[in-house]
Amino acid sequence: MNKLTKIGVSALCGSLASVAAANAGSMDVTGSASATYTSLSDTVVGNPLGMTTALTFTGNGELDNGSTFKVGIVYDNKTAYSAASIALTTPSLGTFTYDEGGGTGIDRIDDMMPTAWEETDGTGLGTGAKTVSGAGGHSDIEWNVGMGLPDGMNVYASFAPRPDGSQNAKKKSSGASTVGNGNGWDVVITHSGLLDGLNVFAGLSSVEQNATLGDLDSEAYGFTYAIGGATIGYQQSSIDNSGIAGNYYDTDAYAVSYSVNDDLTISYGITESNTNSASTSDVEAQSFQISYSVGGAAVVFAESDVDNQNYVTGTNRSGRTVAVTLAF
Repeated sequence: MNKLTKIGVSALCGSLASVAAANAGSMDVTGSASATYTSLSDTVVGNPLGMTTALTFTGNGELDNGSTFKVGIVYDNKTAYSAASIALTTPSLGTFTYDEGGGTGIDRIDDMMPTAWEETDGTGLGTGAKTVSGAGGHSDIEWNVGMGLPDGMNVYASFAPRPDGSQNAKKKSSGASTVGNGNGWDVVITHSGLLDGLNVFAGLSSVEQNATLGDLDSEAYGFTYAIGGATIGYQQSSIDNSGIAGNYYDTDAYAVSYSVNDDLTISYGITESNTNSASTSDVEAQSFQISYSVGGAAVVFAESDVDNQNYVTGTNRSGRTVAVTLAF
């Protein structure tokens, strides 16, 4: 995305473990907007027109020991703010990130499948399939290990003292959780250096819950492989003790995308999610997508179907979305 503007700011702060700010920083602003037309079959809908806008502020600076910091604030669709993070990158120990809004820990690999536009669940027709979130799906502290790893490998360790979904203001804390969430941790490994075009990933997560539920355990693993203009992918994920003791969800995702040229991309993805609950049925979803871009603009079409939406037997839906997206 192109920069909308750049604003110089002074990074003036006191000592931080005997490290003081040495240089002025900068702040970049980027944005996006998208208008959509969504049509759903087998269900009653109202106005099919929709729009979303977003602004992302990214501040950068440097400390006098060679460490760098980055502050990110995301305003999504005119909300107060939807995500924020503070990242400190050290010369030898890696990057430490305090994050609010998800996308760290195991949440970073909740759906890694190649697409022309969006995840199978994100095209306007929700599938309701459960995906991994872990400690990294909430406010957490993540360490991207930076010591002695092979080229192409990243190791992420995430910790949250109470991963209850809250985003607290300074000097505030969340209230007691009904499921008694305790500490949560995630470990994720990604590696793109084993073979040209191949990216593999895997993650584990455990969040303490009350004795009745047992710990909320999650895992995910998979790969994507790019050759020529095509990229294929597969991943498997599972969640134990979600909502009910002994309740589990297993999800498989498959996808292929193909870049016809620099502007035109097509993709097809399948998601299959099953659970052991006697009162529910397996979710099966698929999405075919086409994206054509011209500079900072793109026109997108998605045709999606889902059987047993939200694990409800016989709730079969189909829908299509046309979107015009802008990035600046």
